[in-house]
Amino acid sequence: MDTAADLSRLLGPLRRAVLRSTRAAEGLPDLPDAQIELLRVLSADGPLGTRAVAESLRVSPSTVSNLVRTMATAGLVERHSSTTDLRAVDLSVTPHALELLERYDRASRETLEHAMDRLLPGDRDMLAAAMPALTRLANALGG
Repeated sequence: MDTAADLSRLLGPLRRAVLRSTRAAEGLPDLPDAQIELLRVLSADGPLGTRAVAESLRVSPSTVSNLVRTMATAGLVERHSSTTDLRAVDLSVTPHALELLERYDRASRETLEHAMDRLLPGDRDMLAAAMPALTRLANALGG
């Protein structure tokens, strides 16, 4: 058994299945993962500059700028002049985006709970036991 290969093949489809089920359950918009992650960073640590968001997400500042352009148009992110650097902008999440994140989180949890309820008790126990190791794995990957 090649655990790394198996996990690698499983993570993408698992994440997409959770998002698809979550969106369907709540009638949520089809926000890409990258936008959801950007909103999470800003809701936890914002307002932040583009460079700080890029470092947190481990992407280039131009990637963040492209995301923000789309998200600002959709009313998810606001740009404000930086108080420390007049050439820069600070980004913050809008109340509408916070409400969407709360709905995503609630629906995602409920979706996973319903799916896990259909598993055997031993499978649920194994998932719970794996959580600390998965958390350490995410941290080892810089997550």
